[in-house]
Amino acid sequence: MNPEDRIQELQDALHRHNHLYYVEHAPEISDYEFDMLMKELEQLEEKHPQWASENSPTKRVGGDITKKFEVVAHEHPMLSLANTYDTEELEAFFKRCKEGLGQIPEYICELKYDGVAISLKYEEGKLVRAVTRGDGTEGENITSNVKTVRSIPLQLRGAGYPDAFEVRGEIFMPLQAFEALNAKREANGEELFANPRNTTAGTLKMQDSAVVASRGLDTYCYSYHADRQEIATQYDAYQNLLDWGFKVPKAADAMVLKTQETAAIFDFIAQWESQRHHLPFEIDGIVIKVNSFSAQEELGYTSKTPKWAVAYKYKAEEVSTELMDVIYQVGRTGAVTPVAVLDPVQLSGTTVKRASLHNADQIAKLDLHVGDHVYVEKGGEIIPKVTRVNLEARQGKSLKPVRFTAECPACGTPLQRVEGEAQHFCNNAVDCKPQVTGRLAHFISRKAMDLEGLGAESVTQFIEAGLLQKPSDIYNLTPEAVLQLERWGEKSVENLMQGISQSKQQPFTKVLYALGIRFVGETVAKKLAREAATISKLMAMGQEELEAIPDIGPRIAQSVVQYFSQEKNQEEIQKLREHGLQFELDESEKKSANGVFNGLNMVVSGTFTNFDRESLKQQLEKEGAVLKSGVSAKVNVLVAGENMGPSKLKKAEDLKLEIWSEEQLLEKLGLSGD
Repeated sequence: MNPEDRIQELQDALHRHNHLYYVEHAPEISDYEFDMLMKELEQLEEKHPQWASENSPTKRVGGDITKKFEVVAHEHPMLSLANTYDTEELEAFFKRCKEGLGQIPEYICELKYDGVAISLKYEEGKLVRAVTRGDGTEGENITSNVKTVRSIPLQLRGAGYPDAFEVRGEIFMPLQAFEALNAKREANGEELFANPRNTTAGTLKMQDSAVVASRGLDTYCYSYHADRQEIATQYDAYQNLLDWGFKVPKAADAMVLKTQETAAIFDFIAQWESQRHHLPFEIDGIVIKVNSFSAQEELGYTSKTPKWAVAYKYKAEEVSTELMDVIYQVGRTGAVTPVAVLDPVQLSGTTVKRASLHNADQIAKLDLHVGDHVYVEKGGEIIPKVTRVNLEARQGKSLKPVRFTAECPACGTPLQRVEGEAQHFCNNAVDCKPQVTGRLAHFISRKAMDLEGLGAESVTQFIEAGLLQKPSDIYNLTPEAVLQLERWGEKSVENLMQGISQSKQQPFTKVLYALGIRFVGETVAKKLAREAATISKLMAMGQEELEAIPDIGPRIAQSVVQYFSQEKNQEEIQKLREHGLQFELDESEKKSANGVFNGLNMVVSGTFTNFDRESLKQQLEKEGAVLKSGVSAKVNVLVAGENMGPSKLKKAEDLKLEIWSEEQLLEKLGLSGD
C-alpha cells in the first residue's frame, strides 16, 4: 500500500476507535494497539507531510502555542437561557408557550451541564472552527485547544450532513480528571482549583494546547444550526448528531425526556436533583425546550434569550455543622492554607469532615469562631467550602474567634504575605518538614529528575534517618548508609544507586523544573532554559529581561529573580553542578546569540534533501527562529520543501509571506547542498 493510502486508512481507523472509546465507551482494541497505530501514523505523516490532514488524530495531543485568540463573529447568536429556581415561574413558561402556539407543544428536557459553551463549525464533514460564547455576538477562536477534546469529532462519520453547519455543546472537566489534577497540585504545594467549571474555562484559554490535551476535557453536544434546516425537531437532531459521531445525551440513559406532560417534566427535574451526584460530571439544573424547530421560530426571541427554552437551576446543596477547629497545611512552596475541621456531616452523597477556608481574608470575612455552626456547600464545588455562619446559634455563647496563624504550624517560623497575594508563606525552606518533603518528592518525580529506585515514601524515611534534607544530599548517599535502613536490601540499593547515576543525564530543562521554583512548571522551565541556555545566564537575568521572554509575565519573573537571589539556593545549585547535573543546554539545542534568523517566525513544510524535519527545526531554532505550526499573518517565512500541501502554500502567497526553497535556505545558512 502506498503511503498516502496508508495514512488515510490509519486516520479513518483511529477516528473510528477514538469515537468507540470516548463516545460509545465500547473499545474494540487495546490501548497498546491504539498507541501502535498512532505511532505508525505519526511516523508516516512526518515522512510525508503533504498527506497529513489538519484534522488528523495526531493533532489530538496539542502542542501549538497561541499568543492571542482571534475574536470572530457568530453566524448565529449564542444567546443565554432564562434561568429560574421556582416551579411557579416554570408553570408560567409553559403557559406562555401554549398561548404563543395555540396548543400544548411537545417539550424536550436535557441536563444542564456545568461547563463552557462552545460553537463548532463544520465544513464538508471537517471541524474548521471552535468559538467560545463570548458576549453572544462574537467569541474567541480556540480551535487548536478544542481539537484536543477527544469526544469532539474532527472528521464526521456517516453521511447526510450539510456541507456547512454549526453544532453547539458544553465542554466540561469530568470529576475524576478534576480530582486527579488537584491531587497533583496538592502534591506540588500549589493552590487547589475551586471547581471543574472554572478550571475548564481557564484550561480552554491556555496558550499551550499540549497542556489542554493533558487535562481530560469532555463534551456533550445539544444544538444544531444550518442555513437550510432540514431536521424537524431537537430530538431528531440528537439522532443525526449521534450518527455523525457527536457525543449527545441519550434517552436510553434517561438523560433526555420528550413529553407534552408538565408533570413528567417536574418528575424529571426531581429525579436528577436526587441523582446528579452520581454522575461523573457536574450539572446545575435541567434545560426545557420546545422540541419543534418551527415552533421555536414561531415563539421567537427576546433581545437576550429564546422564548422557547428555560433553564431550571438547582439550588446549591447546603448543610449546617459545627466548626471544631481550624488547622493549617503547608505546601512544598511554603504556602499555608487554612482548613476547617468540621463535625462530620453528609453532603452531596459524601461525608464531609473538612472544608477549605482558602486564606486569611476569607476567615476575616466570615468572622469565624471555633464552635460556630457554619453552613457548608458544594454546589459547583468539589472541595467543600464554608459559606456563612449561623449567627443566631452563636447567641449567648462565649466563643473564641479564629485568628489566622502568625507562625508556620510545622516549624514555628513567622509567616510572610507578599503584597497583592492572598496567601501567607513560610520562608523556612531549609528546616520546615512539609516543605523539605514536598520539595524532594518533586525533585525526584518522573517529569523532573525521574529518579528510579526512590519513591515518595522512601524520601520520608530518608529524611527521618537524617540522610536527606535537600536535593544535593541525594548525590551523597552511599550504599553502606542506605543498607542500614529497614526494607533496604542489596538489590534495591543497587537500583537506587543506578537511578541516582542515570538522573545526572537529565537535560537542563528538566533540572530547572526539578528545582521547584514557584510558578515555574514544565513549560515555563523549557522556555527559560532555551532562552538563557545556561543556569549562570539565567541567574544573572533581571526582571525586565525575563519579562521580555515570550509568555513570561511579571509574577513568574519576580519569582525567578527572588529564587536566585537567595544565597542558600545559589549554594545548592553549585553543589548540584559539582555532582554533575546538567545546567546548560546541549550544544545542539543552544540558540546562537547572533543567529541568522533571530526574531523571525518561521513555518517548515514539505520534505527536504539535506535535512530531516527534526534536524532542520533544531537548526532553525539554534539560529534564533521561532517555529510556528501553521501559516498565519504572524509568520515571516515559510520554508517550502518538496510535496508540501498546496493549501498551505496558497495561504502563504495570499498573505504575501516570504517563501524560501531549500536552496535559498542553505544559502542563507552559508551551507552548500549536495
